[in-house]
Amino acid sequence: MNFYPGSPLRGRKEAGVLYLFAMRVALATDHAGLPLKGPIADWLTAAGHEVVDFGVNDPTPVDYPDIIAPAARAVAAGECERAIVLGGSGTGEQIVANKVRGIRCVEAADPVTARLGREHNDANALAMGARIIGSEVALACVAAFMSGEFQGGRHARRVAKISAMEDAG
Repeated sequence: MNFYPGSPLRGRKEAGVLYLFAMRVALATDHAGLPLKGPIADWLTAAGHEVVDFGVNDPTPVDYPDIIAPAARAVAAGECERAIVLGGSGTGEQIVANKVRGIRCVEAADPVTARLGREHNDANALAMGARIIGSEVALACVAAFMSGEFQGGRHARRVAKISAMEDAG
């Protein structure tokens, strides 16, 4: 349950008692995504979430699969609830994240796509590119992604089919 539109806080109600909780969010970037990393980490922290930093922290070129895969694995293993992965375009980062069983990574350059990734696809990872969008749009995407709730229903059937494809190989 969300508490107000755009709220990153989650909670559940049991016997009339409201329990709030924040999420652990894996944050990973290659050198090209660095311009977005700081503002996103600050936003997540201010919203009460725990940021688990998978790097990088300087502009030395790196191979993004080496940075993104561990963040995606942390979500798949249940160590983090969500991941945000950054690069130049976000495309390679999305591809890497989606190679990890159990990850459904949405690449977004606008908040509507980020929100729909959560609502319709139960996305647990968000990929964005610092060469595509600036920090203002990126933060709007993060807010939409973090506050989005999976709608279930007909979408659950489709997500189940995606999971079955992973199991079939």
